[in-house]
Amino acid sequence: MPVPVPPQESSAPSRPSSTLGVLRVYLGPLKWQVAGLAALLLTGTGLNLLLPQLLRAFVDSAKLGAGADVGLMARLAGLYILLAIGVQLMTAGATYVGARVGWTATNRLRVDLMAHLLSLDMREHKERTPGEMIERIDGDVTALSNFFSQFAVRVFGAALLLVGALFMFFREDWRVGAGVTLFTTVTLIAMNRVRKLGVEPTRLERESSARLFGFVEERLAGLEDIRSLGAGGHHLNSFLRTQRTFFTRSVNSWRRRSIVWQLSMALFAVGYVGVLSVAVGLYATGAITLGTAFLLYNYMSLVEEPIDQLTQQLQELQKAGASLVRVGEILALRSAIHGGTLELPEDGALSLAFEDVSFSYSPDEPEVRGVLHGVSFHLPAGQTMGLLGRTGSGKTTLTRLVSRLYDATSGSVRLGGVNVQDVDLHGLRRRVAVVTQDVQLFQASVRDNLSFFDPEITDEEVEAALNEVGLGTWLARLKDGVHTPLPTGSLSAGEAQLLAFARVMLRDPAVIILDEPSSRLDPATEALLTAAMTRLLDGRTAIIIAHRLDTVARADRILVLGDGEVLEDGPRAVLARNSGSHYAELLRAGTLEEEGEGVLA
Repeated sequence: MPVPVPPQESSAPSRPSSTLGVLRVYLGPLKWQVAGLAALLLTGTGLNLLLPQLLRAFVDSAKLGAGADVGLMARLAGLYILLAIGVQLMTAGATYVGARVGWTATNRLRVDLMAHLLSLDMREHKERTPGEMIERIDGDVTALSNFFSQFAVRVFGAALLLVGALFMFFREDWRVGAGVTLFTTVTLIAMNRVRKLGVEPTRLERESSARLFGFVEERLAGLEDIRSLGAGGHHLNSFLRTQRTFFTRSVNSWRRRSIVWQLSMALFAVGYVGVLSVAVGLYATGAITLGTAFLLYNYMSLVEEPIDQLTQQLQELQKAGASLVRVGEILALRSAIHGGTLELPEDGALSLAFEDVSFSYSPDEPEVRGVLHGVSFHLPAGQTMGLLGRTGSGKTTLTRLVSRLYDATSGSVRLGGVNVQDVDLHGLRRRVAVVTQDVQLFQASVRDNLSFFDPEITDEEVEAALNEVGLGTWLARLKDGVHTPLPTGSLSAGEAQLLAFARVMLRDPAVIILDEPSSRLDPATEALLTAAMTRLLDGRTAIIIAHRLDTVARADRILVLGDGEVLEDGPRAVLARNSGSHYAELLRAGTLEEEGEGVLA
């Protein structure tokens, strides 16, 4: 009997869609490192603001000429050098800590984004190319990483330095302080308004980059067909058009973002002229010393430096803002498939039943005809069902509903008498294994290909699974055994299929779905595969999708689909003896003609 389990709560943090939200969620757990960073920045800023004071004292002392205190000037110079070194050390430390904080935070974001993409419905993945997904995880998050790894040091540090410099202006002369503060306010407002001009062009640039990634991925995947059909030139022309769009949008995006620093340069040209004019005027009237005039110029450079940093970060903010919008679009997607609270039994085969199941890939479009219509059947535990039908009849779609890659539009799918929608999703997919026609192999070791990188599976278990499916001799030839790298394309179709069987052996599922397992094999390899399949299906419930009838020659039951409906369902031997059945007709016309005649006799 299924037993209830408590619903599992996600350990991932709430997924924000704003810059402040990202900072709060992903920098929050790093608060002590952020505190240390703040201490470094505060200390460095204080030292930086003290340096012009030493310069003023040095200049005023030097102006005395012969009456200057050489010892005082030497002490001032030495102290200035020490403080300048301290500023550099503080800046280097803040840069290092800031990079650690930024990359740690955005790496967590990358992991959350990857986990979220893996949890989405197949429907979402069918609508986006793998290249686009790669760009979202790598390109967009890298843009955020570049921003956040420097955000605290350059933005927070620049803000501290800017406020400190304005305070020092007020300390020297409130009128000068008020004028510089007004200039700074106007400059920041103007740059903030101009900054927004680059957000949309940057978003379009990232979209073009995603399309370029998707284009390259699709062409590499179809390289064999492109070459064999001599279509390389046409695809190259398409690539150039895609690349041209990306280049044009990149240039336009850069031009929009560059307006910020161009405006900053123009405004500060005016600002320096204003401060120098005031300093010269006050010095000429005797209101300030030469050292103070020099100090005002230095503090103006301390105002320019943080605003220049803010200007550069505003450009990064534009990139980050566009990337954050695109990342937010993905994080905002929600899977329509949610796990239940029941667990399936851990041991033994499970019965499978479809009860009036209908399914459409476009449930929101009633005018689009569905793939399955009122499908009902029952497969007892431990039996094997051969699933037959023409291409497009709904065979693959039917099997996808068992492991809940999709949910039925209506009706119910039951495993062991329990509706699959009430079962814990992870537990369901652990108990249902699917072997597709095109086996996916990774550029990793044999062990990792079989265990899917699960460290808890032992080498002995991997070796036992390979021996079980008849690959013991093949394994013995490998230099490093199960740790031998398995380059893509190094296996024949039969060996790849047997490796997929070994994967299933390691999982020990209750239900197995095989999608045309022997469609591309020669007779000798097919015999080896059949023997492995017999061992694999022993004691398990199985569905075998087949176009070749000899693949289902040992099935207990046969289900024939046609245009999404059940044309025939029953024990294989009974249907074979019934000369009027669809299955008997297929036997007479198919590859099992001799065996069919023997069965019918």
